[in-house]
Amino acid sequence: MPIETTVLGFAVAGTLVLYALLGGADFGGGVWDLLARGPRKAEQRALIARAIGPVWEVNHVWLIVGLVLLFSGFPRAFAALSVALHVPLTLLVLGIVFRGTAFTFRAYDTRGDAVERRWGVVFSVASVVAPLLLGMCVGAVASDAIRMQGHAVVSGFFASWLSPFALSVGVLTLGLFAFLAAVYLTHEAPTPELAEDFRRRALVTGGLLFPLALAALLLSREGAPRVWTVLLQTPFALALHVGTAVAAVTAFALLWTRRFRAARVAAATQGGLIVLGWAVSQAPYLVYPNLTLQSAAAQPVVQRLLLVALGVGLVTVVPSLVLLFRVFGPRGQEPHAPHAPQAPETPTT
Repeated sequence: MPIETTVLGFAVAGTLVLYALLGGADFGGGVWDLLARGPRKAEQRALIARAIGPVWEVNHVWLIVGLVLLFSGFPRAFAALSVALHVPLTLLVLGIVFRGTAFTFRAYDTRGDAVERRWGVVFSVASVVAPLLLGMCVGAVASDAIRMQGHAVVSGFFASWLSPFALSVGVLTLGLFAFLAAVYLTHEAPTPELAEDFRRRALVTGGLLFPLALAALLLSREGAPRVWTVLLQTPFALALHVGTAVAAVTAFALLWTRRFRAARVAAATQGGLIVLGWAVSQAPYLVYPNLTLQSAAAQPVVQRLLLVALGVGLVTVVPSLVLLFRVFGPRGQEPHAPHAPQAPETPTT
């Protein structure tokens, strides 16, 4: 396989990992917004909004980069997936749009009335539905349910992403995003009480990830036989299992001892290895068994130009994102309102 194709394949997988760790945590924040409970319910929602507010649009950069690389670097695979999964992908896009719109409208509704609460419900529900759909699409791609004859998809538009295996991957994705958000928020919390609220949520959700992952693995035996075989028999996949387990145990230990900054790193490592495990189980197929990385790749000149553009983009975007996260990182201040960002003041003359 040409080196350009291999590098682009790794780049697509890398953007998915970054989107899961960053954008996925934003979705998870919406889950906890919906499930906010207790005497500090308003403070919990304020913390979530303050943590998400500066970065929620930026985190979608990784999804956009991944889609552009797939569209330009592997056009046959992009065409097949966009046809076979056009129903859940359309619903996913609508969920992302409704989520962002509701978050913004709620942020700028300063009256605190029923309208603001309704926008909050839309934001939270979309934050639950979108990860489910994203995971179901991943489950459909991982299975062998998408069938092609030549360039045409012949497997229908519903069976591949509504299978038990795809549904289990959707639930696992939702649980993973909620876990990441809870762990991240322990470090973002400005008070020990809020940190403790999200610490408990992180421990419970992290404990649920094991049975959810086990259920997805067991269902893959019938729903995605190649995934079952690769994840249980290849040495590299077994090493990923060990790494994931070590990261999970480390995250639990750090949460238990309230070392929240280090727990973020361990949880992110765990989440990244889970997504990477899916990518390993797929390789070298983009649509099994019809399209591999090599057979779906664009012309070599296109791939080389994409790699140049990717390199230039990384040099300019990554430092900007690092600066953004440093500027808007946790500073220990009290959350000041149940919504963010704040509306700009009207200039006076």
